[in-house]
Amino acid sequence: MTRKSTPHSKSRRLLAVCGAAFLACASLPAASQQAAWPNKPIRLVVGFAPGGGTDVMARALAHSLTESLGQPVIVDNKPGASGNLSVGEVSRAAADGYTILVAPTSVETANPYLFKSNVLPSRDLTPVMAIGRMQMYVVAKPTIEAKDVKDLVALAKSQPGKLNYASSGTATPPHLAGELFKQSTGTFVTHVPYRGSAPALQDVMAGQADFVFDPGIAFPHIKAGKVKLLGVASDRKSPFFPDAPTYADLGIKNASLDIWFGVWAPNNLPADVTERLSRELTKALGAPALKERFNGLGAEPAPVATPEFRKLLAEEGKTLSALIKARNIVLD
Repeated sequence: MTRKSTPHSKSRRLLAVCGAAFLACASLPAASQQAAWPNKPIRLVVGFAPGGGTDVMARALAHSLTESLGQPVIVDNKPGASGNLSVGEVSRAAADGYTILVAPTSVETANPYLFKSNVLPSRDLTPVMAIGRMQMYVVAKPTIEAKDVKDLVALAKSQPGKLNYASSGTATPPHLAGELFKQSTGTFVTHVPYRGSAPALQDVMAGQADFVFDPGIAFPHIKAGKVKLLGVASDRKSPFFPDAPTYADLGIKNASLDIWFGVWAPNNLPADVTERLSRELTKALGAPALKERFNGLGAEPAPVATPEFRKLLAEEGKTLSALIKARNIVLD
C-alpha cells in the first residue's frame, strides 16, 4: 500500500536536502571559496597628500589594477606622521586583500627609530613586494668649485663647516642621504632643512645653499644649466643621466641610499590572494604607460618579490637605524 506524504514528511525531506547542500558547500576547500577575489572594490591606502610621489605611483598602479582585476581600485589618502597614520589604518583592516598599503620603505626602516608609535610595520604588516625605486642626485649651485662629488668632498674637507646642504626636512630621505654622505666621507657640512624639496632646490639655484640631495625634481633645471649635477648618490648608474658618476665610480663607499617604495598588507593575508596580488602588481609594473608615469617622477618600476623585499627592508633598516642613532637625528 502506498504511504501518503504528509506536510511533516515533506518538511523533513526538504530539510535533509538543504542540510546536505550546506554540508557540501562547507566542505569545499578554503582556496576555492577565496578564488573569487576580488569581488568588490580594493582600497590602496597612501600616507601622504595627493600629488606627491607616493600618491602618483599609487594612482598609476590603481589604474592598471582596475583594468586587469575588473574591480575598482581606489586610492585613499591618509596623510600624517610621515606615513605612520596609514600604517595604523592598514594594520587594523581585515586580512582579505581589500585594503593594502602603498608607501616608501622608510615607514618600516626609519620611522620606528624616529617616532614613538604602537604600530610597527615589521610586526603588524606583511610586505608583499617592492614596486619602485628612486635615486637621489647630488645637485649643486652653478658656481660651486667642483665638477663631481669627489671634488665636493675635497672642497668640504678644505673648509670644514663652511659648506651647507639643503633638504626637504629633518629625517626625510634627502636629509638621511646627506648624513650618510657626511659619515662615509668624514666631512663636516651644515644641514639646512626646508619645508619640502621645491624650496630647498630653489635656494640651491639661487646660490643661498651649496648643494642638495635631490630625488628627481631638479631634472629640468639640470638640463637647463640652472644647477650643476655632481653625481648620483648611489652605487648604481642612473637611467636618466647615464654619464653622471656614481659613488662607486668615484670610490665613495657606504654612502648609497635609494628611495624604495612597496606594497604591504594586513598580517595573515591568504596565500592565494597574496600570489594573485603579486602577479597583478608585477604585470602592472611592466606596462609602458605606468613606466612613463614613474619616470616622470624620476623613478623606475622595480618589482621585487616578497623574500627579496624582506631582505631589502632588513638591510635598509639596519643602515638607517644605526645612522639615526650615530648622528643623533631627532624630529623637530
